[in-house]
Amino acid sequence: MGAELTGAEIGRLLEKLDIRQKVRLLTGADTWRTYAEPAAGLRALTFSDGPAGVRGTAWDERDTALVLPSPTALAASWDEELVHEAGGLLAAEARRKGVDVLLAPTLNLHRSPLGGRHFECFSEDPLLTGGTGAALIRGIQAGGVAATAKHFVANDAETDRLTVDVRVDERTLREVYLAPFEAAVGAGVRVVMSAYNRVNGRTMSAGPLLERPLKDEWGFEGPVVSDWGAVRSLLDTARSGQDLAMPGPASPWADGLCAAVEAGAVPVEVIDEKVRRLLRLAAWAGAWEDPPEVAIGGTSWAAAAKGTDGPSGTDVRQRERGLLRRAVAAGTVLLRNEGSLLPLDPARLRSVAVIGPHATDVRIQGGGSAEVFPASLVTPLEGITAALAGTARVVHAPGLPSSTLPRPLDRADTRDPRGGEPGVLVRLLDAAGAELHAEHRLSGRIVEPAEVPGAHTVEIRALFRPDRDGTWTLAVAGWGPLSLSVAGRTVLTGTFPVDSDDPTRVHVDPPYRRVRAPLTGGREVELVVRRGLGAGTGVATVLAAAPPPGDAVAERGRAVAAARDAEVAVVVVGATRESESEGRDRDTLALPEGQDALVRAVAGANPRTVVVLNTGGPVTLPWRHEARALLLAWFPGQEAGAGLADVLFGRAEPGGRLPTTWAAAEDDAPVLRTRPEGGVLPYAEGPFIGYRAWLRAGAVPAYWFGHGLGYTTWAYESMEVPAEVGAGEPFEVRAVLRNTGARRGREVVQLYLAGPEPDGGPPVPRLVGHTAVTSYPGERAVAVVRVDGRAAARWSTREHRWVTEPGEVTLLCGRSAGDLPLRAVTALSPAARETPPESALH
Repeated sequence: MGAELTGAEIGRLLEKLDIRQKVRLLTGADTWRTYAEPAAGLRALTFSDGPAGVRGTAWDERDTALVLPSPTALAASWDEELVHEAGGLLAAEARRKGVDVLLAPTLNLHRSPLGGRHFECFSEDPLLTGGTGAALIRGIQAGGVAATAKHFVANDAETDRLTVDVRVDERTLREVYLAPFEAAVGAGVRVVMSAYNRVNGRTMSAGPLLERPLKDEWGFEGPVVSDWGAVRSLLDTARSGQDLAMPGPASPWADGLCAAVEAGAVPVEVIDEKVRRLLRLAAWAGAWEDPPEVAIGGTSWAAAAKGTDGPSGTDVRQRERGLLRRAVAAGTVLLRNEGSLLPLDPARLRSVAVIGPHATDVRIQGGGSAEVFPASLVTPLEGITAALAGTARVVHAPGLPSSTLPRPLDRADTRDPRGGEPGVLVRLLDAAGAELHAEHRLSGRIVEPAEVPGAHTVEIRALFRPDRDGTWTLAVAGWGPLSLSVAGRTVLTGTFPVDSDDPTRVHVDPPYRRVRAPLTGGREVELVVRRGLGAGTGVATVLAAAPPPGDAVAERGRAVAAARDAEVAVVVVGATRESESEGRDRDTLALPEGQDALVRAVAGANPRTVVVLNTGGPVTLPWRHEARALLLAWFPGQEAGAGLADVLFGRAEPGGRLPTTWAAAEDDAPVLRTRPEGGVLPYAEGPFIGYRAWLRAGAVPAYWFGHGLGYTTWAYESMEVPAEVGAGEPFEVRAVLRNTGARRGREVVQLYLAGPEPDGGPPVPRLVGHTAVTSYPGERAVAVVRVDGRAAARWSTREHRWVTEPGEVTLLCGRSAGDLPLRAVTALSPAARETPPESALH
């Protein structure tokens, strides 16, 4: 990383720039880069999407990246050291791809279980979210890459996310939704991203919260970058705390800000302050020099990538894949383990049935702007088979027919008609149809073809070999003029104008246009899709296919037979791209059609059934008491199968604890609504979301926030708390635990505080600290939980500040929000009176 600039140094740089140069720095030069400014010796800054990997500046399946477990899985580890390591890995990846600023972490909350982007957020609790986010930020920035806290603020659902007006009271905003961002600023985050939505009538890119509390109270000194396309107006955003409008080159600022300044509508001083913040970031990122080699865990990634000093690139990659594998196990939550079915002993197994579509088509990451392309992938079937090689027979049965929803063509079933390699041929054509450029690609989903002057049309051409006879669904996606031909015959044509302002729908995930065509299994057919490029750059063109409907009864029957013949059945079920993705909220908490019935059938056929959930957020589990063991693997990243096998066979303990409460039935959830009415979404529940809403309602969920079983058991024996705590002072609580099981294990010890509620309601416990202990069977361990001095405070809407009322509060300690066996009372004494500053005495 570079150095900090002094105010005088920034002033001298500003003197070198005229108003047009200053304004130009405040808008993107393209989708991912700012402008360079030779007059100040400044190179461009490069941004990239995250947070489960670093895509870089191109949406190209050939440009692969390491894929971490989803942020929900990282938060489920309740392990800030591990998260810090994950941040270092992301920094290494960012440096490898020439990225200065990573757009991560996402600090929005799991307000409703129907939120479509849960996989990208950490938890329902502001303390857990803030601590996890701060750890990731520190890890990323220790590697010389700037982290971005997003999306500021109350961007907790996807429905109408560009325009929704979230109505939230001052106390709730401060105590719940702003709290993780305050923790991020405390961790030194270099960039904050303003959200699309409005809060209390003001769009965030023009809202007062960017100044107070973000900059004035918390002291944030970096730039506020807009979410991509969130600056949609000129004067109100330019006069606000918004500092950088992305992407470019077109935006309201690029089109009119300079003229507004020259006309006196926007003060020059306001522009200078925005540029100062950008220059601070640029200096820290080393934008006046070549990107430095950054040591990650003692290894220079740049050196390793070049094959020079330090370990080889292969050694570094192996070590990083080892971290990803550890992270899978660390975030995996054991929800149920009746009769201690898990861990399985490989030496005693002779046959295992691995069942479910996700066993081979595992979902390793969420959909939308955060997607990256893995260089490798270990499926659950592959991980289990490798772990049992030479000891047990592994049989796989999908249990469900192949999905009839279109999927982009890939190397498994296509050939490039020009070279014959697996994949597709992509061509750029001029207005007369002449070829200007051609390249071999690995997928039928092309978001950013090469930029070629004069290009008029993008074409994807593939030799497709269907694996069965029948009427297939063929689909294309994109905006503007589209056509599809099958074996030289045009079967679809039309012009489809852009119908949304949402960048994800426009650039990444346009809707499919479908046709049906009879195809012969094993016989290649040429498919050609063409799209006119008039809709703009960076717009996806997709060629996809789906097989004829299969026989669900027959597939389930084969799965049941496999389960009945095996000693153990492992069923892997989960979410699909359609059920969990950026850009839309979920319509239901149920697993996609047929999966519940499959689990029930397999569990009925084999009493030793383990169910593995491959989801990013909560789902309902109507069969949860019928399966002996239940593991939640989340979206586990590229080492999914390897990490899962480690947990199943006891090489690693399932370290995860739920970061979000899971309801037994959708209608049980106290907070569910994500859809605005008349453009307004009221947060009428106030600060009572997640487990606090359940506790306040006196209701019992399927699984509490913080729940998770290990491979041993624990007794909570005693707790020691201070008799009195000064208001606003930090303190420690000590809890004694004993490992009552037969294995060494790790326990996440959680501390909650319950005190008088400002609204006069009954005290509702809230998380104020956590730690982890490890011990051997029969041993005791002492958990020391450190509590922040503001833990007992409430935001006063009358005084507009944090207030700690003296009196008694209850501290509760245990293993989840619903299992708190230890409790004690402590007294909060009044805060010591501060001596007024000398200037106030005269």
